[in-house]
Amino acid sequence: MDQSISHSAEDPAPPPRRDALWELAVLFLRLGTLAMGGPAAHIAMMEDEVVRRRRWMTHERFLDMLGVCNLIPGPNSTEMAIHIGQLRAGFAGLVVAGACFILPAAAIVLAIAWMYMRFGTMPQAVGLLYGVKPVIIAVVLQALWGLGRVAIKSRLLAASAIISLVAALLDVNDMIVLLGGGVVMLAIRAFEDRDRARATLAAIPTVATRASGMKGAALAAGVVAVPFSLATLFLFFLKVGAVLFDSGYVLLAFLRTDLVDRLRWLTEAQLLDAVAVGQVTPGPVFTTATFIGYILGGFRGAVVATLGIFLPSFFFVSLSGPLIPHLRRSPLAGAFLDGVNVGAWALMAAVTWFLARAAIVDVTTMLLAVSSAFVLIRYRANSAWLVLGGGLIGLAMVR
Repeated sequence: MDQSISHSAEDPAPPPRRDALWELAVLFLRLGTLAMGGPAAHIAMMEDEVVRRRRWMTHERFLDMLGVCNLIPGPNSTEMAIHIGQLRAGFAGLVVAGACFILPAAAIVLAIAWMYMRFGTMPQAVGLLYGVKPVIIAVVLQALWGLGRVAIKSRLLAASAIISLVAALLDVNDMIVLLGGGVVMLAIRAFEDRDRARATLAAIPTVATRASGMKGAALAAGVVAVPFSLATLFLFFLKVGAVLFDSGYVLLAFLRTDLVDRLRWLTEAQLLDAVAVGQVTPGPVFTTATFIGYILGGFRGAVVATLGIFLPSFFFVSLSGPLIPHLRRSPLAGAFLDGVNVGAWALMAAVTWFLARAAIVDVTTMLLAVSSAFVLIRYRANSAWLVLGGGLIGLAMVR
């Protein structure tokens, strides 16, 4: 059954299904191969491609997708790719976009894992990251500017954005930042329209019961410690993909608790190497699972672990994607989504600040960031090729 999302009057009509699937495959294979810098950078590059350059959707629709992605478990940038595919070409587009974004990154990590097991060390990526990180800052700043102009559309939302940004910079939990803005905007709108508020509140117990049941089922998959097997590996990463929010650093804590302390499948050094590979390679950070799967179970282990950690994202997006237009049409849900979008923008801005402090370390990296920003703004250059160029410059300068 096709699960395509209805398009608003502002969204351009998609092309014939075969053409749309081909465009999605080409775009996300390229992004999965070149998109470095973490989820914020990936989302910025997607915004550049699908909103600015290709005009597949409006800034408003992109922001709504981003807000929903922040509210469901799993890797945000992968879920954005899946959302874009679903909007563009229905269920087939959902599968094509998500798979094409994940597969190049997983293949690169698999090759590194093979070298790691064969030679005992990882290829060095210091030079590559030296050149890529400043370019990423420019790409994300461009996206923040465009998305902020759409998300912050009133004085009230501007105040919410400032408060959310301060909270994010003070390391307040991401879900508190997101839901806080949403709840405040919902409360203000509910005060203005009390009849709709009563109807919305009446529906909350049912929704909460269903959500808690889903989360409980996901958590049950990893409660009992059992000896290693491919089935156990799959169920473990399925649990991780189904319940994990936040960044790759939270993933590190999650994996350490189970794989090192409880199950004792990995050493501390192996886990740190796995997370490092996920951070320095293109595409989703969650391809850390591919590396771990190969260490534990060879090629089949890599495949099983990768499928396990990413499958929940396809499931959650297939459920949440069709709801976005309905949320936007409801005054109360729309107000909540406005608050969540501002919170998501603030989290992205805070991540950019922390990344910039680590990326811009000398005159060369400052020049790379400034020149990249100039080329992006003045010539609307393709961000993926700028990232590739920055990596080549870094490799040439750091040997």
